[in-house]
Amino acid sequence: MEALRYKVIKSEKQYSDYCTALETLVTGDDQGENTQDEIELLTYLIEKWDAEHNSFQDVDPIELLTALMSEKSLKAKDLTQILGVSKSLVSDILHYKKGLSKEIIRTLSGYFSVSQEAFNRPYKLKVPENSHLKNASVMNTRKNLQLA
Repeated sequence: MEALRYKVIKSEKQYSDYCTALETLVTGDDQGENTQDEIELLTYLIEKWDAEHNSFQDVDPIELLTALMSEKSLKAKDLTQILGVSKSLVSDILHYKKGLSKEIIRTLSGYFSVSQEAFNRPYKLKVPENSHLKNASVMNTRKNLQLA
């Protein structure tokens, strides 16, 4: 019986090796039928590892967004085109002045291939009107509250 070429990823080294192999296959000249199957299998194994070992829970959604933007060498103006929103809204989001809407979360999730839950966590806004609120889940609500 022939030994399996790829197995379920169980270590960081194996993960790194599989990422390198996938990159080689994707950028290589040989794009035969077996190559495509290898690419799909490696992609699946790598995504499975990522899903089980991500550390997104430790990062607030804006930190995650800026890290993903940096990884893909994106600037704020690129994000305006991806999201289909104004420069000022992107700036407000990146500077913690406005929260992420459901539609923006969906778009970011799809674009960066990250679960929506990674972007849909509470974080503190830095807007004077909202400074008394504990997190961004209330987003951009402005209420005239009578503070005692």
